Amino acid sequence: MNFRYDGMSGLRGFFLFLMVLLTASCASAPELVAAPVILPVSIVPTLTPFQPLASTNIDPYALSATPQVELTFTPYPTQYVPAQGLPATAQIIPPSDVGLPNMNNPLTGLLVNDPASLQHRPFAIKIANSPDYVRPQSGLTLADVVYEYYIEWGDTRFIAVFYSNTPTMVGPVRSGRFFDEHVTRMYHAFLVFKSADPRELNYLKESDLSDFLVIVGFGGCSPYFTGPYHRDSYNNQFFNATKWAACAIKKGVDNSQQNLRGGFFTEDIPDSALSVKRIFSSYSEYSYNYWDYDPATHKYFRYQEANDMVKGKPEAYTPLSDAQTGLPVTAENVVVLFVPHIYANSYNAHDQVFNIDLLDFGNAYVFRDGVSIPAQWNRVDPDQPVLLTDLTGNPIYLRPGRTFYQVMGVNSMYTQNGEDWRFVFQTP
Repeated sequence: MNFRYDGMSGLRGFFLFLMVLLTASCASAPELVAAPVILPVSIVPTLTPFQPLASTNIDPYALSATPQVELTFTPYPTQYVPAQGLPATAQIIPPSDVGLPNMNNPLTGLLVNDPASLQHRPFAIKIANSPDYVRPQSGLTLADVVYEYYIEWGDTRFIAVFYSNTPTMVGPVRSGRFFDEHVTRMYHAFLVFKSADPRELNYLKESDLSDFLVIVGFGGCSPYFTGPYHRDSYNNQFFNATKWAACAIKKGVDNSQQNLRGGFFTEDIPDSALSVKRIFSSYSEYSYNYWDYDPATHKYFRYQEANDMVKGKPEAYTPLSDAQTGLPVTAENVVVLFVPHIYANSYNAHDQVFNIDLLDFGNAYVFRDGVSIPAQWNRVDPDQPVLLTDLTGNPIYLRPGRTFYQVMGVNSMYTQNGEDWRFVFQTP
C-alpha cells in the first residue's frame, strides 16, 4: 500500500500527524539487549514512497546539506549522471591475471593469507532464512558477499558468495530462484541450491549455466550431507565446500580462477551529512530485520525478527549468529538496492514467482562507517558485479570487508527518523 496525500486537506493531515509523531519521539528509545528487543510500532513515522512526491517543493540537495536529526521526509535526489568512464584518480583493486598470485580478494578488498585460496570459482550458495527454527544458519560469517531478497508469501532467502573461504558446513541449503542467475553470472560462481520450482529449475538447467549448477540429489558427486539437527530433512541439508574441488575434477567442469572485476575499497570514511545507527528492512509481518552500527568495530550487527507481527504483536528482535563459527553475523557495508520485481505472466503472479531484474541501473543507498550515501547501482555487463556510484557518477568506495545487499522492489517505501532508516518492501 502506497501512502499519498491530496491537496491542502492532505497537507493539513500530514502536518497534524507529524506533530503527533514528534511528540511521541521525545520518549527515550528502548535499550537493545541480547534478549529479544521489542520496539513499539507507534514511533514509526508515516512511510514515504521512494520517489519524491511531485507536489512537494523540497530541494533534496538542501536536505542533504546538513545532518537530519529530527523526523523528516527524505526525498531521493533526482539528479544522476550515469558512469560512462571512471575518474582517472579512482583507485580500484584490480583483478590479477588468471594464474598469477592475487593477494587481494576482489570481493572484499582484504588481503588473503594464501593466494592459492583464490585459485577457484566462487560458490553462490542458497541459505534458508525461514522457518525460524533454521536459525542460526551455518556459514554466513564466512561469506564475502551476501544478498537477501524476497521469495514469496512473506519470506526471504540468502544467496551467499564464498570465495576466500571454503567452509565445511554451509546451510541449510534451500531452493533456487530466477534471481540467483544474476548472482551466479556476476561472480562466475557455482550455484549451490536444493532444486527449485519446475519453471525456475528448467530455466536454469537449459541455460549456459547448466554445468555450474550444484543441486542436491543431482549427480553422484555433490558434497551435501544431512545436518545434526532433529528436524525435517528439507531444512537439514548442508554443503561441504572443501570437498567440491575433487568433485569438479571428477565431473570435468571448469573450476579455474575467474577474472573478476576488483571493487573499490578504502578505510577512509567518506564525507556525508546523513548519519545512521540502525537500518531496518521489513519484508513482511513475518520477516523483518535491522542492522546496528558499532563504531568501535566499524561493523553492522544483524538482528532478526523474534516473532511475527500477526494480530497486533509488536516488533521484537534477537541477534543473528552463525552456528558454524559461533560469531554474530556482521557486515562492514550494508547496501539497499531498489530493483524491479516483475511477473512474467499471471500464472507466476498467482504463485509469486518473481523475476528480479538486476540489470541496467537503479537507485540505492550505501551504508558504511555510520554514514549513508545516496547512490545508483549500475550493471551493464551481465558477467560482472554491480558498480555503485554516487549521484554524479563517481564510484563509491566500500569499507574493506563483507558487503550485505538488501534487495528491495522499486515501489518500496523508506523513512528516516534521526539515525534510524526504515525500508519497507512492496510487491508489484
